[in-house]
Amino acid sequence: MAADLDRIGAALGDLAQRNVPIGPLTTYRVGGPASVFCDVASEADLRRVADVLSGAGSDVPLLVIGKGSNLLVADGGWEGVCVHLGEGFSAIDIDGVDVVAGGAVAYPVLARRTAAAGLTGMEWAVGVPGSVGGAVRMNAGGHGAATRDRLVRAHLIDLVTGADRWHSVAELDLSYRHSAVGPGQVVAAAQFRLEAGDARVAAERIAEIVRWRRENQPGGQNAGSVFTNPPGDSAGRLVDEAGLKGFRIGSAAVSDKHANFIQADPAGSADDVRRLVVAVRRAVAERLGVELEVEVQMVGWDPSLERADPPCS
Repeated sequence: MAADLDRIGAALGDLAQRNVPIGPLTTYRVGGPASVFCDVASEADLRRVADVLSGAGSDVPLLVIGKGSNLLVADGGWEGVCVHLGEGFSAIDIDGVDVVAGGAVAYPVLARRTAAAGLTGMEWAVGVPGSVGGAVRMNAGGHGAATRDRLVRAHLIDLVTGADRWHSVAELDLSYRHSAVGPGQVVAAAQFRLEAGDARVAAERIAEIVRWRRENQPGGQNAGSVFTNPPGDSAGRLVDEAGLKGFRIGSAAVSDKHANFIQADPAGSADDVRRLVVAVRRAVAERLGVELEVEVQMVGWDPSLERADPPCS
């Protein structure tokens, strides 16, 4: 694999850097480097990457990073090609009630810009710390709404096949924290359809959501909700009922404010965070009989390590 990555890095030329720390690009702000790192500034750059990777074979590990709000990278790093969308993917174009936003646009920015333009329907997105691309990939949602409610289509560039086209919302197969967007596909842009409204009312709704988040969710180094909610229940409630609020492994702890958040200490360890995620999941299964699904994408670890982790004591 190292030889393959060397060849890919050489073929990418000035678009590629070697062994760049990507943990700091995530909201956990912990974790190691990527073997090959590409900070793409435009769709032309992204197509150059696709040209190289589509000829390298489908077995090359790929990782796409936007705001890194749902990602945990191992302390030892990640062996593969990491693609990070730069400022060239941060444009927002408003035409009536239709909004086209680049894949790197922060969801809170999209919420505020559309509200200021007198459009309603995306105010809830101010509480989602990720990017447009990540929100489409995960069908991000909150406060009773989800990305699919307003999404019309998304522009995907496939780094494995080289395919480059817009996909309808039906093709994206969006459901709770799920889409058909594959690991080698980049959401370059997305189109949303909102409604005309009152900018003042939209701003008040945004302020209300921001206040709620400050009162009910922790700040600091975390990736938001760690586990998806089981049908008819709340993952945070289950972790709390299992007695795990405040439980700590090394430099990582379950939040005392919201039990579905796991915090990393400043200059902490991604490996500690992963061990805590595994331990909490196991404890909830053993104590309450519920198998929680992990929402956070964790990369760089051998999956067999999970079986060796100690249980919560």
